[in-house]
Amino acid sequence: MKKISLIDIGSNTIRLVLFEYTEKHGIKEIRNIKTPARLAQYIDADGYMAEEGVSALLKILHSFKQISEKYHITDIYPMATAAIRQSKNREDILKRIKAELDLDAKIISGEMEAALGFEAAVHTISYCDAVTIDIGGGSTELTFYEDKEIIYSISLSFGVVTLNKMFFEGKDHNDKSAIKDTKKFVEDELNKVNWLRDRKVPILAIGGSARNIARIHQALISYPIAGVHGYTMEKEDLHDVYKLLKTTDTENLDDIDGLSKDRADIILPSSIVFKTLFDVVGANEFKFSRKGLREGMAMKIISKDFPVAFNKYRVFEDSIEQLANDFNLDETDSRKRTEIVDRLYHELERLGILSLSKTNKMIMKHAAGIYYLGDFIDRDASSQHTYYLISNSNINGIIHRDRVKLALIASYKNKTLLDFYAKETGWFDDEELSEIQALGSLVKFANALNISNTEIVDSLKMSVSGDDFRLDIKYNGDPIAEEYHAVRQKKHIEKILGGNLWIEFTES
Repeated sequence: MKKISLIDIGSNTIRLVLFEYTEKHGIKEIRNIKTPARLAQYIDADGYMAEEGVSALLKILHSFKQISEKYHITDIYPMATAAIRQSKNREDILKRIKAELDLDAKIISGEMEAALGFEAAVHTISYCDAVTIDIGGGSTELTFYEDKEIIYSISLSFGVVTLNKMFFEGKDHNDKSAIKDTKKFVEDELNKVNWLRDRKVPILAIGGSARNIARIHQALISYPIAGVHGYTMEKEDLHDVYKLLKTTDTENLDDIDGLSKDRADIILPSSIVFKTLFDVVGANEFKFSRKGLREGMAMKIISKDFPVAFNKYRVFEDSIEQLANDFNLDETDSRKRTEIVDRLYHELERLGILSLSKTNKMIMKHAAGIYYLGDFIDRDASSQHTYYLISNSNINGIIHRDRVKLALIASYKNKTLLDFYAKETGWFDDEELSEIQALGSLVKFANALNISNTEIVDSLKMSVSGDDFRLDIKYNGDPIAEEYHAVRQKKHIEKILGGNLWIEFTES
């Protein structure tokens, strides 16, 4: 186990995140605390941070150090970004942090900030090619990557706090002239980045402003499941949020669901940046990553002691494995159930009964691995707990629609419950639900064939004669439990087959 404390000293907020890493459960947040600081507003016309800003910073750092020590964490890493990076008295600020708090604060360069955000995104989102944007209070980091390797990166010297200060100071948050000037400035700055134009790839947005935009849109459409990580918006969606912010009077901003009070006066500039970037890139979608600078730095630190801890090419697989470990699923049982459902599927595919896309086959197999993980909470309501846990868990490397599909298959009990769960989102038509039911039935039957968790199934083969089907199962050990449960559950397979199924157990 390794525990670390990261303090992200941003231009708008200062945030403390305590991380814990184990080989079994991966990296976890054990505490996340933020406080607004608006350090960028304390930088005077000559580029120096005023004493009022330095004092506010020291007070917050002192508090965060005490919290870290209460968790018995001594590895504390304060990271300073744009506000301190751009201050002419930055070296004096770092010396005071060391002298008064005995903390070694490091200034993160714009290029490093972009690289750390990229690392966090590609380790938690499956896209191989994308543009990333991390807009903070005093700077904006952009990268373009292909095959999960950075090709270009840049740090621009404006953020939401500086845009607000440049164009909106003393004006309403939706002042028309301020909006016009902000649009012109942002468009000019982005057009100077010649490698951005017409990339026609997704945009991955990182940081608090991005998350807030996502939450506003989710509230706007009454989004049925939790979490913004992996949430996707299209161009029209970004425009809808922008229009809502623009047409809402300043005194009514608190009425917008999902909008953080700390960001009410700076959210419109960030919306303008995102809309403009979408057009410049010619993007096909706008996706949000909850992981950014802090997670990227944490992975960098942890990788020194655990060099193979993170694999950006196994995002979904590693996330499922950690989910299974979090709920103490038996690894042997999960592996055998996955093996059996894979064999059952191949028999049905061979007979021309069922054919899946590569994605749906992957989802089915992983659903088998985490089948009925809700047993961890309550065996009598395992299906219900399984569906809601998976559909609302932060699973990396998978879109929200597929996450719900995974939940429906892994929680499958019967068609009635399946229809009940599916109504929550309304995302699947009758044809899709029929396929989900078939996959859930396969997983449920595979579970019956290893109900004793003794791995007795050695091989299986299906044959057809007229309207009747026969499943020959070779076994090692005592199949009494599997025989009983296979007969009980065969009705689910018969619905897929459209005929009677006869099951024969033979000692291998």
